[in-house]
Amino acid sequence: MLERHLCSHTNVGLGEMMNNKTDWDSLTFSLTPTDTMYLTETKQDDAWMPGDLRPYGNMSISPAAGVLNYGQGLFEGMKAYRTANGRVVFFRPEENARRMQRGADRLRMPPVPESIFIDAVEQVVAANLSWVPPMGKGALYVRPLLMGSGPVLGVAPAPSYTFLVYVTPVGPYFKGGVSAIDLLISEEYHRAAPGGSGGVKAIGNYAPGMMPSKKAKSAGFSEVIYLDAETHTCIEEVGAANFFCLKDGVLYTPELTGTILPGITRDSIIKLARHNGMEVVETKVTAEFAMNADEAFCCGTAAVISPIGSITKGESKAVFGNGTPGSVTTSLYNQITGIQNETIDDIFGWLHEVPTN
Repeated sequence: MLERHLCSHTNVGLGEMMNNKTDWDSLTFSLTPTDTMYLTETKQDDAWMPGDLRPYGNMSISPAAGVLNYGQGLFEGMKAYRTANGRVVFFRPEENARRMQRGADRLRMPPVPESIFIDAVEQVVAANLSWVPPMGKGALYVRPLLMGSGPVLGVAPAPSYTFLVYVTPVGPYFKGGVSAIDLLISEEYHRAAPGGSGGVKAIGNYAPGMMPSKKAKSAGFSEVIYLDAETHTCIEEVGAANFFCLKDGVLYTPELTGTILPGITRDSIIKLARHNGMEVVETKVTAEFAMNADEAFCCGTAAVISPIGSITKGESKAVFGNGTPGSVTTSLYNQITGIQNETIDDIFGWLHEVPTN
């Protein structure tokens, strides 16, 4: 069973101590410890029960825990925003809950009911309200984590599981405005293979990408584009983000084949673009096709949309426009962030208010 070893600030909230001293303008996308987290546990064949809030702090875990030995764990990434209407909201949290349930099924873990997931993230944000940055200064990043915490020897499901949620304030991904990034197509490494776990947010999907990413950054690129593991010709993901490109007014994105994460931002862009009257095609997108596109961008929770200024493959380099964000990319970015900030109408009903009373 998981035990708690908590930090020494349990009597006085860290948020209360630092709230007036926080320099929101200096926030980056990095960890800042906050006041409170949420935790609940269950056994393999038991139902999940609501957990409780506790001070944010370290935990001890068995050396034989399934998550440590066999990677039986997955996570979600979401944000809480302060809006122009003075509310604190999530963006489509129900989709995060459902994606975690699909991931739990794939990794043989008991899925967390949507009601418990939503209640947990609401409670943690409400308890850390002083850490939610002002509108335009960033957001409160929310990290739900599900793991096999019970001890097991031999490749088998853990006997018990922990679901926890912690939060941290993060700054805007783009400081000083949206900027285009330069990407490198990897011809040596692959992110996922058919039949694997590439379609869920398994923790084991992320460590293998650290070395290719570091190599690309050392060569002057922002991130790696991964090709499919079968034909080595079709784009799958950009690091841990989904890919889009625009050609002759049509928006293209790699189809979901089980090797690509079904991003919630990806789904939102598809729905928004179609609402705008654009044709959106989910299909196999070859590297050759993408490098001849008019615009390209990647998307995810952290940046929402990252415009792509160039793609390099071997000795070939494609530059989009003059290396600055394209008009369609910019419009989609402004629309989604406008919905999140409530500066434009949420016509899709995507926002979920955090109860703060």
